[in-house]
Amino acid sequence: MTDAIVIRGLRKAYRHVLAVDGLSLTVPQGQRLALLGPNGAGKTTTISVLLGLLAPDAGTTSLFGRDSRSAIYDGLVGVMQQEIGLPPRVTVRELVRFARAVFPAPLPYDEIVAQAGLAGIDRSRVDRLSGGQRQRVRFAMALAGDPKLLVLDEPTAGLDVEARRDFWGGLSMSGRTVVFSSHHLDEADRFADRIVVMNRGRLVADGTSAEIKKGGDLEDAFLALISGRIA
Repeated sequence: MTDAIVIRGLRKAYRHVLAVDGLSLTVPQGQRLALLGPNGAGKTTTISVLLGLLAPDAGTTSLFGRDSRSAIYDGLVGVMQQEIGLPPRVTVRELVRFARAVFPAPLPYDEIVAQAGLAGIDRSRVDRLSGGQRQRVRFAMALAGDPKLLVLDEPTAGLDVEARRDFWGGLSMSGRTVVFSSHHLDEADRFADRIVVMNRGRLVADGTSAEIKKGGDLEDAFLALISGRIA
């Protein structure tokens, strides 16, 4: 089976700042991977290059053995980016139906609503929803093309603890490959099969939560990354 994601020797710099430094990573189909790291670790840059939004300085990336743009165009990949804007004065139903119209073989509307946890509020206007509900709408738009891979870039950024719990609790991934970046260890612990930790553009830990904890407490290691005590 072709791997969902293959990254080989990825490097990306912004002027004199090396955001991603020789990253290699393979994600098999069906896996849920959490990408952790402090601000500036290279998580968002890695995702942006993977999705074809940024050109790499060196290295290669592929999605299901294809280039990123081709895979996304054919609906193989659904993307939920940080703080993407939503149009005001439209209902959830109108927005999701518009998103479905973009793809050649979209997921049925009722399945999108169910998987995104939007049942009962799909006739509401988007600008009248809570922050957590708006994040579910963004998730619904990522599901619209019936993707095999979901890429969620900081999906709960800016939400409080209760809203984060509510967001994850109402979602259904339905066996898809999922890659999500996060600053929250509890999210990785609960929802990921595998955790990859980045720091200064490099991969510094890779394994299941249990495997990483064998070498020491995961939270202590993460705090050490943030404080710069380890490279």
